[in-house]
Amino acid sequence: MSVKIVSLEAQNVKRLKAVELTPTQDGLNLIGGKNGQGKTSVLDAIAWALGGEKFAPSKPKRAESVTDPVIRVTLSNGFVVERSGKNGTLKIKDPSGKKSGQKILDEFIEKLALNLPAFMEMNDKEKAKVLLQIIGVGDQLYELDTKCSTLYNRRLEIGRIADQKEKFAKEMPVYPDAPKEPVSASELIAQQQDILARNGQRQQWQREMQSIDIAIQNVTAEIARTEQTLANLRAQLAALQEKADAAKKSPEELAMESTAELEEQLRSIETINAKVRANMDREKADLDAEAYRKQYNDLTSEIDALRADRMALLNGAEMPLEGLSVEEGVLTYHGQAWDNMSGAEQLRCAAAIVRKLNPECGFVLMDKLEQMDLDTLREFGEWLEAEGLQVLATRVSTGEECAVIIEDGYSHSNDTAPAAVPAEPRTWKAGEF
Repeated sequence: MSVKIVSLEAQNVKRLKAVELTPTQDGLNLIGGKNGQGKTSVLDAIAWALGGEKFAPSKPKRAESVTDPVIRVTLSNGFVVERSGKNGTLKIKDPSGKKSGQKILDEFIEKLALNLPAFMEMNDKEKAKVLLQIIGVGDQLYELDTKCSTLYNRRLEIGRIADQKEKFAKEMPVYPDAPKEPVSASELIAQQQDILARNGQRQQWQREMQSIDIAIQNVTAEIARTEQTLANLRAQLAALQEKADAAKKSPEELAMESTAELEEQLRSIETINAKVRANMDREKADLDAEAYRKQYNDLTSEIDALRADRMALLNGAEMPLEGLSVEEGVLTYHGQAWDNMSGAEQLRCAAAIVRKLNPECGFVLMDKLEQMDLDTLREFGEWLEAEGLQVLATRVSTGEECAVIIEDGYSHSNDTAPAAVPAEPRTWKAGEF
């Protein structure tokens, strides 16, 4: 069972003259009153009594008092805590009657329960860190968040490079009619030389034919001039005829090939190759952009996987309050960051987290609950009762929602109309209740 406050008796602490409280064990116990009457002094007295020197007021003694402060807090585990004198001398009696010191109180009293503003004033990341420590996944979540942040920054860099590459590629010219590879001048010249060589061969064939024709004419004339050499000339003629048959070519074979196309390519080779290089550069730029875009998408997949692991880790943890989570290192409640929560939601989150920090401590002190309307107060009180949590809180009010009213340093029940000072005030003796 968690430890709660059974009763409080305080004398001459700050604004308090004489106060007695017996709060309910579960739910909201509102301490009401006008400003400057001593409401906050009640909470300060409890915090000093249970928290020790760190919670001691700078001027604990009531200004008009001639006697030193005295505080007595009875706890549900049977401990009776007394703090008295200007130095706040501590006396603790445990259920067996043995005396103890501050150290034993620290085991079951949560410091933030005595000073909730210390948690409320933490920045978003500090609040998240406290929550992660509570649920025991802080180190794992930090590792996942670190990896996710590294990948995110890398993806951001890759994305910028991919955008630059794509923009650069789109601004480059494209020549669809250009060949895929640069044109080689030496290859074109070699092709030209081959054609010229074949044309030279054809010219040689033509000259040979002309020579043979002349020889035939001469031999024919010689035959006409002399019969006696006819046989020899006919033999010569036959031999020459054979040569002519062997050397004879078709008109297609003798047709001259044109080098005009190659000459044109040679003249425009730089222009063509410039287009080819431009196309190749554009293709490379597209490939570069595509490669970086793929890296970007791969990093996105890794980030999504890490975020899924992170969500699974948080979903598997036992949160002190349904709806609490940590997103990107910031504490959230139903998806809302701290500054977007209502005051009531902030108090509910703070109470749940502080209670979870030390489950043995079953109470929390809260100041200035006038920010809540009556419906919100009622709802908050019902939630506290369901959670088995005791809250002692102050509110600038004398309405019926307040169980106790502090007036001019005295406490009285709110069952009847408040009086400025009790008709027969109780006589207090320093250090006794």
